Amino acid sequence: MNFFQQQRQAKRRTVYLIFLMFMAVLSLIAMSCVLMTIPVEDGSGNVLMDLKLDRQLVMTVSAVVVSIVLLGSLTKLADLSEGGKVVARRLDGRVINHSAQTLEEQRLMNVVEEMAIASGTAVPTVYLLPDLGINAFAAGLTPQDAVIGVTQGAISVLTRDELQGVIAHEFSHIYNGDMRLNTRLIAIVHGIMVLGLTGSYILEGTEHVGKTPLQRSKFVAIPMLIGFVLLFVGIAGTIFGNLIKSAISRQREFLADATAVQYTRDPQSIAGALKKIGGYELGATISSARAEEYSHLYFGPGYSNSDSTASHPDLQERIRRVDAQWDGSFIKIAAAQTETQSTARPPLPEAFGGVPAAAKSVLYDMNAVQASVAAMGAPQKEHLMEARRVLEDIEQTLKSAARNIEGAQAIVYGLLLSRFDSLQGAQLDALRREIDESVFDAVGLLREPLAQLNPGLRLPLLDLAIPSLQQLDKKSFAKVKRNLNLLIDADNETELLEWTLLRIVERNVEGAPAVQFKFGLFQCAEQLLVLLNALARAGQQNQQVALQALHFAWEELPFERPLELPVELEDLQGLEAAIKRLRHLMPEERPALLNAMTRCVMHDGVITVAEAELFRAVADLLDCPLPPFLVTPPETQTSKKEIAGEEARQSSIGVA
Repeated sequence: MNFFQQQRQAKRRTVYLIFLMFMAVLSLIAMSCVLMTIPVEDGSGNVLMDLKLDRQLVMTVSAVVVSIVLLGSLTKLADLSEGGKVVARRLDGRVINHSAQTLEEQRLMNVVEEMAIASGTAVPTVYLLPDLGINAFAAGLTPQDAVIGVTQGAISVLTRDELQGVIAHEFSHIYNGDMRLNTRLIAIVHGIMVLGLTGSYILEGTEHVGKTPLQRSKFVAIPMLIGFVLLFVGIAGTIFGNLIKSAISRQREFLADATAVQYTRDPQSIAGALKKIGGYELGATISSARAEEYSHLYFGPGYSNSDSTASHPDLQERIRRVDAQWDGSFIKIAAAQTETQSTARPPLPEAFGGVPAAAKSVLYDMNAVQASVAAMGAPQKEHLMEARRVLEDIEQTLKSAARNIEGAQAIVYGLLLSRFDSLQGAQLDALRREIDESVFDAVGLLREPLAQLNPGLRLPLLDLAIPSLQQLDKKSFAKVKRNLNLLIDADNETELLEWTLLRIVERNVEGAPAVQFKFGLFQCAEQLLVLLNALARAGQQNQQVALQALHFAWEELPFERPLELPVELEDLQGLEAAIKRLRHLMPEERPALLNAMTRCVMHDGVITVAEAELFRAVADLLDCPLPPFLVTPPETQTSKKEIAGEEARQSSIGVA
């Protein structure tokens, strides 16, 4: 699966969705016009209304139908603008990122955290639904506001491997662009189906007009006709809505299943979950009153529909596509037959390539970087194993802190503390005056573990802390941002990695607007120069070598480099503006961008852990989440002493 190809396909599916909506609305208008021409008589046979199908009637009906559909869709879209948490809350979900109460819940969090780190993204907020059916969903408009919901039945019935397959399926929806499309589909279908609700409101209103049949016939004939028409059309709208769900969603389930197999390299993980749904008494049922509204989001068919309007393909066909040897039998499970699964992770194979993350004082080569870029949006089994190592190498004190609101704040503050005692003291004095005593105490407790933290673990730790930071209200987070800037500005110089970490926190907590793909890379030559200049200067202490890295990065681009860097774009404000424009690159242009970035940081033939994390952080800001780089074979590594000196140098380099 190609990450950028899927983005292009997601754009085409959006156009297809708009076309289906247009056709549905056109059909509803035609149906309404025909129904409006039905004569209305009173009890004496007198004709009260007999409309003719003419241009005026068509225009009036079109205006009414389009207005109702648009108003309903826009209202629902505004309602969903806060992200996937809106859907999860309406399905009675409970956040468990920082409050896992059982071994099953902790096991779920372990699986989600592994998948997020393997994908190179922040951990999404996880909601546990009380339903006993086996199901899950991903909802949101961007990866930054995405949530994953999982039912109690899923974490009780599925094994760890099966649960990992389900979570991989949902991550596929996030990074294939399905989640955003499916969330928008909620709004569009609601607009189409709201016609029936409007009709019922009109009919209810006519019941209170007039006291006698004659009075009623005079005043409510037209409103009653409109109400009946909208009510009938609303039924048709429900059918159209389900057909649109089916047309958009069914094939995407096959892709997500296949991607989950690619992630885990275990067809039985996803197949086992599907077989249990087929043999489980409660299946994939979600009992919430609003279950039907979100039916196309679910892993399994949480709400019954006819085959023609089902939002999910046949369960047996899904199983056979991932398990060609399936004998056709489901795994029979009674509703009460659930066991608490162990939270223990499978042991890491001793012969598996790589070394523990804590020992990663190594240099990466070009192959490691290119392999990570190739796995974007589709992490491999190796990346899942690497993510598991990363989680095991992060000290438990830091992991526990990341999973609560005060500790998460302390972590982001601690990551920006200077390694020089004098400057760190000034930072802490300034911070003490601005934050709660409990948060400041947490900073004190975490200073030592953070100071000893391997540079390669900073981004994963930040990713773990994001869900807790997302629980802050706007006012509280605005205060956190001010404090982060206070720490960064303490030495009157902003390091590129400091700036990048701040931007990652901002966009994951406050959200990032969905981008419109509209630029070719040649149209962003100046912005690309700004970005590469920042990377080159952060990666090379010698400015002449940095200039050589910049030239090397540009060699494979099919257009000329701007002659010089504009003075006003040499600071980090210019870099921020450059990244904002580069985020709008067409998907097919992004591989060239990443290749130029790779050549820039790999000019000297190797990349340190500090450079690698900077590279991945900048790529994340460009909506190109990279899996962790895998360890270079030992024969290509230099001595730990040389690397430690190199990483110390990298950490000290700032961007003026």
